[in-house]
Amino acid sequence: MDFHEKTVVITGGATGIGFALARQLGNLGAWIILFEPREDRLAEATQSLAGEGIDAKYLCGDVTKVDDVEALADFAWAENGRCDLLINNAGIGGAMKSVIKTDPADARRIFEVNFWGMWTGISVFGKRFMAEEKPAAIYSVASENSLFNAFPFGGGGYVASKHAIFGLMDVLRREAPEWLTTGVIIPGWVKSEISEFNATAPDAMDTDEFAKIIVGQMQAGAYYCVSHSYNMVRFRERYDELEQAFAQYAPRHEGDDCSDVQLAVQRMRESGQI
Repeated sequence: MDFHEKTVVITGGATGIGFALARQLGNLGAWIILFEPREDRLAEATQSLAGEGIDAKYLCGDVTKVDDVEALADFAWAENGRCDLLINNAGIGGAMKSVIKTDPADARRIFEVNFWGMWTGISVFGKRFMAEEKPAAIYSVASENSLFNAFPFGGGGYVASKHAIFGLMDVLRREAPEWLTTGVIIPGWVKSEISEFNATAPDAMDTDEFAKIIVGQMQAGAYYCVSHSYNMVRFRERYDELEQAFAQYAPRHEGDDCSDVQLAVQRMRESGQI
């Protein structure tokens, strides 16, 4: 995707990954709109971007409130004519407690931002994209925690929310028309304000370095936008364990494709049943 003179809306864009993506895309000629609840940080961010010659605006609001997200879309179309790219980036962490000891209300709060906030963005902006039928894109920021559990202990609400985003985007990519680009951004360990650990850890990847890696993949139209190569080690551990379970308890056999849903739907379509 060519980002020159394209409007990019980034939720949670005042700091961290969102701000780094805004800077990288803005330096490629994109017009940036940032959105999150902290107006002081939004003002600082847009002023910083403007100092680099980037066209940047902001709207203060909350991704958990549908009316706020509708207002964000209204703002983008009114100020810049439309939105070309939505980056669902807003997210929060949570206490590193065990699943059993975590208050379900705390886990629901994480899901309200990390998952339902993204679904709301996809719904609100997606409907406008579908009405226009012009080239557009929706990217959502997941996590290495959408592929495996990166934490040695705890964080169940956060990990589960990121797995949910990964599944949601996989469904969206199969539904989207050809002119609507979709993608899932999968950060590894990146410096950010999502937790004190991430903000101060010396080994975490710098956000600007991360953004450069990711934006190059977005320019190429990649669906999976990845950054941390060691993630494959952890992902392979999960895959290998699953593969061993299937090999032992549900090995492949002649005719086992009869119960594959995708093949069954294909056969039903070919026979005119659906």
